[in-house]
Amino acid sequence: MTRAFNTRLVVKTMGALLLIESVFMMIATFVSFFYHDADDGAFLISTLLTLSVGLWGLFFGRKATSHVGEREGYVIVALVWVVFSAFGLLPYYLSGQIPSFTDAWFETMSGFSTTGATILDDIECLTHGALFWRSMTQWLGGMGIIVLSIALLPMFGLGGMQLYAAEVTGLSYEKLSPRIADTAKHLWITYILLTVLEVGLLWVEGMPVFDSVCHSFSTVATGGFSTKNLSIAYYTNPAIHYTIALFMLLSGINFALIILVFRGKPQRLLQDEETHWYLGAVIVVTAVLTIGLMVQWLTDSNLSCGAREFFSHLEQSFREGFFTTIATMTSSGFGIADYMTWAPFLWVVVFFLMFTGASSGSTSGGIKWVRIMIFAKSGIAEFKRRIHPNAIVPVKLNGKPITQQTTNNVMAFMVIYLMILVGTTLVFCATGVDFDESLGAAVSAIGNIGPSIGQYGPSGTYAHFPAVAKWVMTIVMLIGRLEIFTVILLFTKALWKK
Repeated sequence: MTRAFNTRLVVKTMGALLLIESVFMMIATFVSFFYHDADDGAFLISTLLTLSVGLWGLFFGRKATSHVGEREGYVIVALVWVVFSAFGLLPYYLSGQIPSFTDAWFETMSGFSTTGATILDDIECLTHGALFWRSMTQWLGGMGIIVLSIALLPMFGLGGMQLYAAEVTGLSYEKLSPRIADTAKHLWITYILLTVLEVGLLWVEGMPVFDSVCHSFSTVATGGFSTKNLSIAYYTNPAIHYTIALFMLLSGINFALIILVFRGKPQRLLQDEETHWYLGAVIVVTAVLTIGLMVQWLTDSNLSCGAREFFSHLEQSFREGFFTTIATMTSSGFGIADYMTWAPFLWVVVFFLMFTGASSGSTSGGIKWVRIMIFAKSGIAEFKRRIHPNAIVPVKLNGKPITQQTTNNVMAFMVIYLMILVGTTLVFCATGVDFDESLGAAVSAIGNIGPSIGQYGPSGTYAHFPAVAKWVMTIVMLIGRLEIFTVILLFTKALWKK
């Protein structure tokens, strides 16, 4: 027999989550009132609507049992991004700052999924409240709405391992405390501390407080929404560039390992193989981009330059290469240079970097280095087995053999990832988008990166992307944010049978 689906529990949980969203929306409302924005009324109405529906959900589900089964867990995790985006777009839509419902939906889903793609040609025309809410959607989506909720839902008599397991869908996650709610709290405390630290550093380095807060929200979330049309390139202070790059780098590391460092166990981070691959890739790609940019500059300058000018351009090339590498690999999407103006070899390197991602357990999108490691090691192991058929060649991670099931999981993920990528590219092509730009947008969407290539690169927007393609792209953003399996499981018979 199949156990009945607990609809009341799902509605109750959605209600509790909407109450949480209304609290953060109220903060944005206060910001709007503080700056005397013209949209303060729209924010207040949006907050009250979100609060009202949340209270209704709690009332409707008041008699629901508190047990969260696997089906309910996966439905809640997938549904919360849709519900949050549906209510999160209200301030944009009601204020008229994004008058198109499709565009408002796109911008909001891009925020909560930390993709960072935008339909706004002029970001600076938005009010302070809208800019703040735009960055906050990324901050909420970065660590994961569900991980936040796990820390707060016990107040409503809800919570459970199923929600955490469905949200943290990587190959492994680590319980830092016996109670899963405590684990979520530790993750969020670390997340908040990193955010506050970055705000302070950016402010000291000359960035206005408002911009420091908004950019810190987007940086730690590896989202990429900026308050400026030129993104981080608007600020000419190299210290700001390096600070944001450093925090993007930190946000690409498994947060559980960062917490263990704070607990006096730095060896766990230093010995982590995925971190080695992640940082190693950063070093290699940064070196390639730096050398390539210097060669391009020297060629354009006909090798005629003084020592001071040479080292000045060397620093700039390193900074642009390092920043672009980190922003792309962590799927942040910030920019201090338009890589589409670089030599083709260099922007192609950046494009392939979009397939990687950072570490599992981080806020970044993409495939993640742990999967790339297992994929590469499995290929090498299979090659050795071909040479020595009777040899036992285990695939190891951090010195420990991994199971065949884990390897199969990675292979299945890679295949499905590529299938979705191909399918999305074909859909975009069918709507009239050029092939290379369709492929770039598809990679950007499923990797939650934001900028892609061509007219949708760092200096472009998705304002003129076909409407149908925008809706498809938001779906792919969600799939990429939930790392595919959570969404796919909803459509399998096995999940709905006892």
